Amino acid sequence: MAVKAEEMGFDRVWAVEHHGLKWYSHMSTSEIFLTWVAARTSRIRIGHGVVTLPFGYQHPVRVAERTAMLDVLSGGRLDVGVGRSASPREMSLFGVDAGTSHEQVEEALRIVTGVWQGNASGWNGSLNIAPGEVFPRPYQDPHPPIFTACTNEAALRSAANRGLGALVLGLGDLDLLRRRRAVYDEARAARTNRDLLTPAVNDHFAVVCPTVVLDDAAEARRIGVRGQQFFVESARHWYADGPPPNLDMAADGERGLRALERTVRKEMETAGVPALPQYVAAYNTHHPYGTADQALSRVRELADAGADDVMCLVQMGGVPHAVCMETVRQWGEHVIPHFR
Repeated sequence: MAVKAEEMGFDRVWAVEHHGLKWYSHMSTSEIFLTWVAARTSRIRIGHGVVTLPFGYQHPVRVAERTAMLDVLSGGRLDVGVGRSASPREMSLFGVDAGTSHEQVEEALRIVTGVWQGNASGWNGSLNIAPGEVFPRPYQDPHPPIFTACTNEAALRSAANRGLGALVLGLGDLDLLRRRRAVYDEARAARTNRDLLTPAVNDHFAVVCPTVVLDDAAEARRIGVRGQQFFVESARHWYADGPPPNLDMAADGERGLRALERTVRKEMETAGVPALPQYVAAYNTHHPYGTADQALSRVRELADAGADDVMCLVQMGGVPHAVCMETVRQWGEHVIPHFR
């Protein structure tokens, strides 16, 4: 898919990082996958979306070394998104303290960017790093663009305040996207130079766009919505202690998502939690599951709502590989050329 995406004119391929989550994501060694992609391509950018930074997952100096090496080997094509991978299963698997994970990500980020710029010596924080330079240094000067996972308004403010790109990882509607863009821009306008993580500011706002595109619009929607149901049920299982996903890929995704949405709304009502849009965004199905013309219209809507970059989410649950490849082809031939 990544090789085909380069051929079709896509700008980036992103790889997540998750551990021990059956059904949800089996991409546990994204740096190896991205190195393989870099070796088989020449133009497309390669991105960690995201690399996990709490100390239990991996030491920040190792993250700095691996990403710098990949940036060198790819000729400066790396984007580095960061996050904390907050499912209880993953955190317990690696002994990560959820209570301090946000602070660990912040500390790790400062270590990684310091190492990249040759300033690793004498770090005094939770991790005591001895003096000494670390190699290699990144190909890009002063380092690869940095992004961070943004699933709520607090994360958006933090990203914008520190000069980091936003990976908006939700399935919400256009109104929610507009609000999130406004939050990001408001924080950007209020920041000072002292707020910035590094001088290399990255004000890039990328949004997830689930999509399946085929000539047969009805079949594309059937497959896409069913894939979304599998994706949402798997996430709910690992992040909210829900039941395992429905493994019958012939099931009616529309019906399954609506039933799950009713269940979640009832749970929130019982718990006294308001049904705000961000809580039910996963059940929005107004995505380009259809023809290339529908995908083209959706990109225009996303751009108008503030997206700088559209991250096509295609491999959801049981979406067949041939359908994934056809979706990449359709986007490349019929959608991307309109935005060049």
